[in-house]
Amino acid sequence: MPISTAAQPHPPGQLPPPGHPQGDSRGKSGLRGVVGLAGEAMRTVLRSWTTTPGRLALIATGLVLLTLITGLTAAVMTQQKTDAVSELTDRREPLAAAAQQVYRALSDADATASSSFLSTGEEPPALRARFENDIAQAGVFLARAASDPDAGPEVSRQIDIIGKYVPVYAELVGTARANNRQGFPAGAAYLREASELMQSTILPAAEALYEADTKALAERQAEARSVPWLTAVLVIGLLAALIATQLYLKRRTNRVFNIGLVVATGAIVVGLLWSSAALITQSVLIGSSESQGSEQVDRLVRARIAGLKARVDETLLLVSRGEGEQYAKEFAKEAQEMAGKDGNGGLLAEARAAADEQDELAETLDKAQASATAWLKAHDKVRKLDGEGEYLEAASVAIDDTREDSSARAFNQLDVDLRTAILHGRQSFFDNASDAGAALTLLPWGWVALGLIAAGGVAVGMYERLREYR
Repeated sequence: MPISTAAQPHPPGQLPPPGHPQGDSRGKSGLRGVVGLAGEAMRTVLRSWTTTPGRLALIATGLVLLTLITGLTAAVMTQQKTDAVSELTDRREPLAAAAQQVYRALSDADATASSSFLSTGEEPPALRARFENDIAQAGVFLARAASDPDAGPEVSRQIDIIGKYVPVYAELVGTARANNRQGFPAGAAYLREASELMQSTILPAAEALYEADTKALAERQAEARSVPWLTAVLVIGLLAALIATQLYLKRRTNRVFNIGLVVATGAIVVGLLWSSAALITQSVLIGSSESQGSEQVDRLVRARIAGLKARVDETLLLVSRGEGEQYAKEFAKEAQEMAGKDGNGGLLAEARAAADEQDELAETLDKAQASATAWLKAHDKVRKLDGEGEYLEAASVAIDDTREDSSARAFNQLDVDLRTAILHGRQSFFDNASDAGAALTLLPWGWVALGLIAAGGVAVGMYERLREYR
């Protein structure tokens, strides 16, 4: 029985004829098929655009899509702003504060260890307890600083350096104490080695950690107060499209208003005004949290760091017994950076000039400048007594905080004043940043609701016009 030619397979090695099923499936698959479908869709759109109902349907579809995209984009943007403010208060600022406390604790430990060597007889228990407390606090704050999930490799490296060498430092100080108790001169050598490790390795790592966290805080503040240009373009573009559509319908239908489109336009205008007011308020408050908060705190922390460095130099100058001229130079450098030559300059003066006269911070900074002046005067007395060969009296003025004229008493008061000023600055930061977050309350959900209202208004308004052509 002869085989039908329609069912015959095509010869091997040859392409099937155009009418063959395999040939048809080949022609409709792959990229050519996608291009064909896209071309057909474009031709359908062009055909629709040539008629008024088709044109109205396309305009309605485009407006509804643009409205939904704009509302969603605005909601996402405002939520990101809210999250950025929350991150400032919940994570970035506390991390910078923890890094600052790591430096303070370690530097104070070094100064305390040096002060112990200036004591006559047994080491004062208060100084021993203060040293141990400083080392323990450094460990606690270092753990907080290390909790940042966004910490980069450089930050992790600084944390590793601190964690690795603080135990070595503590062991060197312990060896120095043991030798000092037995009257061996090697005690001073071990102390200098410990202090060198602290000053050249550990504290630079702690300072780098603080600077990295402070930089991250500033970057997040800039991001929080930045202008959302994409959302602004979408909102303005949508308003222009809604107005243009209403003008087009007025020309075609001789009706002044389309209620649905008026409702949609009103919803977007409400969203625009609400967002503008909220974002401007947020930006101003974030700026205040920076100028009155984090920037002031940074000045005061750097002043405190300089003061702590100078205090270590002051004690090591006496421990070195006339061989520490480099410590005298370092003291002069750090003290001038902190408070100028007379206590009324340097970083303290910058912070005082930036403080609001009515703020408690201004009063605290006045006290800090007075304490800095008293400390510098006491230091001059220590240098004078040491230069005259009155070493024991010089050591007493340097470390005995029960004396009215002691350097230790003046420095401790200065450190208290700086700590109080830093707390005022941090509180100002939190107050302004929290208010900035409150300014965006409900705005993300507001944009969701307004976007849906606007899309519904467009759909209803355009549907009413399309019904007239049926």
